[in-house]
Amino acid sequence: MNRLLHNKPKLKNFVHLHFLVFIAGFTAILGELISIKAIDLVWYRMLIASLIMLIYVKVAKVKIRIAPKAVLRLFIAGIIIALHWITFFGSIDEANVSIALAMFSTGAFFASFIEPIIYKRRIIWYEIFLGILVIIGVYVITQSEIKYVTGIVLGICSAFLSSLFAVLNGHFLKQHTATVISFYEFLSGAIFISVFILLFDDGFSEDFFNISKADFGYLFILASICTAYAFIAAVQVMKHISPYTVVLTYNLEPVYGILMAIILFPEKEKMSPLFYYGASIIIGTVFLNGILKNLRILKRKES
Repeated sequence: MNRLLHNKPKLKNFVHLHFLVFIAGFTAILGELISIKAIDLVWYRMLIASLIMLIYVKVAKVKIRIAPKAVLRLFIAGIIIALHWITFFGSIDEANVSIALAMFSTGAFFASFIEPIIYKRRIIWYEIFLGILVIIGVYVITQSEIKYVTGIVLGICSAFLSSLFAVLNGHFLKQHTATVISFYEFLSGAIFISVFILLFDDGFSEDFFNISKADFGYLFILASICTAYAFIAAVQVMKHISPYTVVLTYNLEPVYGILMAIILFPEKEKMSPLFYYGASIIIGTVFLNGILKNLRILKRKES
């Protein structure tokens, strides 16, 4: 009985973690449901999310004043996040949810090369081997789904940018809270896209703001639950569950997302058997990477 009571908080956080991973997978579903183009979608997402974060900052009385140099670094990271989301939703537009999520899984491959540069460490031997497996998985998918080549390229670009900002955020977390980081990144992303729209797009015309009630509803869910809430909640969960468990569980995001897509959009998500072979290679490699990293950490502690 005492053991059950002791494990209850941990079980609660573990269930919460899986809910957050489910939300992450559902992001791609919302990308399919929202009818506006990727750039406009990300502008709304980042603007609404930054406003929600501002409300949270005021209510929770979080101090967000930081040095100008730190603000600049977070603004650059925010632009990277904006480009990551634009290419991710662009991949869904050009292909489908399954392609976008399968390509998103290649992020672990990119992280294995970005981390040594940022943290100035040597590349681990098995990361090269796993990288080759990821390339094989992408090759198999490309051969079977060549009609979605634009979506595949955008998905790979999205995965690279995702890995880049994830590694940068890991570095920023040593100096700032997740709330501060998220607020400045969301805000800078919205500003960056605003400048792009004014200079290179059609500008903020009446049509830009003329979106359907359904789209606005989906956008609000995307910005509030799938962005602002997910960012804050993930940090809270990591206080009670090991980072390894969190990272490994988040690898289920493409699995959840692809399964949801097959159920909700059976016609559009109908893929060839080779796609699932390739996706399985990539996702399996991501899990294997997490397991090997954990064993390496355990060995280091023992020695």
